[in-house]
Amino acid sequence: MFGVIRRRVASSSPSPLLLSKSVRKFRSGSSVPARVSSIVEKEVAFHSGRCGNVRNFSHMTPGCWVNVKPMREAFRQEATMQTWRRPFSSDNGDNVDVVVPPLAESIADGTLAKFLKRPGDRVNVDEPIAQIETDKVTIDVSSPESGVIVKLLANEGDTVEPGNKIAIISRSADATTHVAPSENTSEKAAPQPTQKVSEEKKAPKAEPEPAKEKPKAPPAPTRPAGAQTSPTEPQLPPKERERRVPMTRLRKRVATRLKDSQNTFAMLTTFNEVDMTNLMKLRADYKDAFVEKHGVKLGLMSGFVKAAVNALQHQPIVNAVIDGDDIIYRDYIDISIAVGTPKGLVVPVIRNCDNMNFADIEKQINAFAKKANDGTLSIDEMAGGTLTISNGGVYGSLLSTPIINPPQSAILGMHSIVSRPMVVGGNVVPRPMMYIALTYDHRIIDGREAVFFLRRIKDIVEDPRRLLLDI
Repeated sequence: MFGVIRRRVASSSPSPLLLSKSVRKFRSGSSVPARVSSIVEKEVAFHSGRCGNVRNFSHMTPGCWVNVKPMREAFRQEATMQTWRRPFSSDNGDNVDVVVPPLAESIADGTLAKFLKRPGDRVNVDEPIAQIETDKVTIDVSSPESGVIVKLLANEGDTVEPGNKIAIISRSADATTHVAPSENTSEKAAPQPTQKVSEEKKAPKAEPEPAKEKPKAPPAPTRPAGAQTSPTEPQLPPKERERRVPMTRLRKRVATRLKDSQNTFAMLTTFNEVDMTNLMKLRADYKDAFVEKHGVKLGLMSGFVKAAVNALQHQPIVNAVIDGDDIIYRDYIDISIAVGTPKGLVVPVIRNCDNMNFADIEKQINAFAKKANDGTLSIDEMAGGTLTISNGGVYGSLLSTPIINPPQSAILGMHSIVSRPMVVGGNVVPRPMMYIALTYDHRIIDGREAVFFLRRIKDIVEDPRRLLLDI
């Protein structure tokens, strides 16, 4: 620490506290008084207990000339300062504080969903001990050190921010099984009822008082024959048969975004049907060779993604978005794939789909599906996107009107494949058919562009050779 000691010493009287002596000469046209009002001020700077710079300052009195010979200045090179830092540790050095890690730039807090470990459990380095649920993803809180959990500093359901302490880990403690406080209390309180019972046995029993007769209720007034009876209240199920569960942050976020989408966009949906015969035949003919070369299965989603890329290139207004009074045209294509999980709907984004082939798209979809089920998708993997594809057909949906995923301008809905009788070449034959739907923002996309976009997807899916010939 720096300290400053200032001493003001009159030039007429020497002081033994001076660090050095100086010779002063005073010259003046008039007589100089015995006590010259010239004051020498010394400032000594101390750093870490050692003397630093020593300087003299002179104050002159009008009419006097003061010649001050500078004192010797002592210079010392500052000592190198070392700091020791131990993250997450408490003062005693044995306990380690577990804190909430940084969530994301756009997320300020989260909800402590649950603890994976309890007091007395032993944990290893980087072992998850709790889960924090944010608006989009679930984040694991890992242990910074190996040891035993001593205490939990937060409760499940609390709102926590990055840097908040949620648990304490001891490096030297042994793992023990802690007894719940309720068990200890019940053991101590057990003998009390027996004492009361014994006292009651000793006390003589009082004779029961005769039961008092309840006053009879007055008879209900009789209604006239033509009077109408008042409606009775509906018999509702008892509250004991209901369960109240708080919404997760992910579910609240989805609900807010979808409602904002309905309030903002002028949504309109157009439909069409696609004959899946050729795309399904393509997959059946090359599925084994595709897996052998690329290591992933050939699905139908990659065909729709490539068809959507081609349709967006032909109708760039569907890839645009409104920003205030302007329209932003995007020269890149990022397709969002809606994935349903037990915790809620997530929409990871496949970047630069126009530069990817079928195998690259299938690999990316499989990776996203695995992360979505494990709850390990990051915020960056779900940010952006210019068009969303939602496949409700995997759940058996025949037809639906999807809701736009803000800030995009359209969403493509796929549905289940059903064999229906179709007229082909004048003959009625069964065909695997799928209904597809496009919900679009009518403020920026007209019906003409929306229908052309959907027709382009229909043409490519029914004849994938168009992608090779670019027609």
